[in-house]
Amino acid sequence: MNSIEPDKALIETLAQLLKDRKETIAAAESVTAGLVQFSLSGMPEASLVFNGGITAYNLEQKIKHLKVDPVHAARVNCVSERVAVEMAAEVATVFDAAWGIGITGYAAPVPESENRLFAYYAIVYRQELLGSGMLTGKEGTPMALQAYYAHTLLKRLLEMIQAKTPA
Repeated sequence: MNSIEPDKALIETLAQLLKDRKETIAAAESVTAGLVQFSLSGMPEASLVFNGGITAYNLEQKIKHLKVDPVHAARVNCVSERVAVEMAAEVATVFDAAWGIGITGYAAPVPESENRLFAYYAIVYRQELLGSGMLTGKEGTPMALQAYYAHTLLKRLLEMIQAKTPA
């Protein structure tokens, strides 16, 4: 398995849970540059549960397509828990999905991040924030960090879907 290949068992489990619940998901990404959408599109019968997503890499596109607060986003270089929450909520609205996930951060050291590697994520369900937080990057190539962030977000999503699923 290469570093960007999705975890097949994780993806299949997500797909089955979403199908069983008759619910859909949408993703808004920045730091992961489409890897979350790539993973979700590989689910069995993805078109039944994956409504789509967007990769918005800069402030202007996050404002235009994901309606993030421009003042706050500009102040934090579009990287904060609040921005991730706004991304998740808006992508769920735009794609008419029960679940929305958002992620933004840094996969390579830059002055704006004080050369630290981290990402913020958020998961919403029917516009209710279920979880958000920060993922700390590990050493490695930017692509390896992007894959780590995407995989970790999808694992957190699975936990939240399972918590919302009746026994």
